[in-house]
Amino acid sequence: MGAAITTRDLGPVLHRPRRRRFNHLPYALITPASLAMFGILAFPLGMLVWLSLQHYGLRELIAHQGTWVGLDNFRVTIADPLFQQVVVRSLLFTVANVALTIIFSTLIALLMLKVSRPVRTILMGGLIFVWATPVIVAIDIWQWMFDYEFGVINYLLTQLHVGNFIHHNWFDDPLQGFIVITVVTVWGAIPFVTITLFAALLQVPDDVLEAASIDGARPWQIFWNVTAPILKPIFLIVTSLSTIWDFGIFNQVYVLLNQRPSSDYFVMAVYSYRESFGVTQYGLGAAIAVVMVLILIVVTFFYVRQTLQTAEIT
Repeated sequence: MGAAITTRDLGPVLHRPRRRRFNHLPYALITPASLAMFGILAFPLGMLVWLSLQHYGLRELIAHQGTWVGLDNFRVTIADPLFQQVVVRSLLFTVANVALTIIFSTLIALLMLKVSRPVRTILMGGLIFVWATPVIVAIDIWQWMFDYEFGVINYLLTQLHVGNFIHHNWFDDPLQGFIVITVVTVWGAIPFVTITLFAALLQVPDDVLEAASIDGARPWQIFWNVTAPILKPIFLIVTSLSTIWDFGIFNQVYVLLNQRPSSDYFVMAVYSYRESFGVTQYGLGAAIAVVMVLILIVVTFFYVRQTLQTAEIT
């Protein structure tokens, strides 16, 4: 008589979910750099805010003692019609520069994907050379090129019969002057943005582009619907950096105008410098600088939030 062997269906084995262990290593690695950055930035920013709350002129500078005025410097600054014009001018200037930088950099980066390796190497070398050129040296070269007496730009435009540009001073008209400043600024910003976008374009999967091409998409459709969404985090980063750099521009305006810019050319940094060192109102100059920092924080907060949201989605 055989023994009957019975088995019980135990059902699916239930596993207790493991508690996710907190990894301290990334935070330990980033802490020294974070503390160093905080130490470098905290003191000058703190002194800037402290100075903006005081009346600090030439007499106070000699005495090393300012007079506490609280928020009066901010009230005077914000109520000043010139300050309001400077803010609007700076914002418009920043938008134009950032847009032109991103557009031209994207076109050059896409071009570098299509050209041969030797041509790409030459383009890359030229971009690195422009980026490595000291800012003051580059501005001096552009200043000579747009010189109203010996400038090569005036000579070429005259020879091409665009108009009579002999002894034409580009900076007599603020609109023309800002066009020149924009050219110089965008020219100096393109290399970094182009190289960054080119490196990102190399990471776009070829099979995705080939699939879109097989489906009949045109090149501009492939870029707009396939490439651009993939590069959105990179576009947000370079746009944020370009906004910070262009909103705080100083050298291009100050040097091109021979260290004597009129009020028509005041942007935030130049206006703050003029109030601080031109009329020796260091408290007002510091207040303008603080407002400038606050505007940048508000603007860049949007880009940082968009970048984090994009990272969470991907």
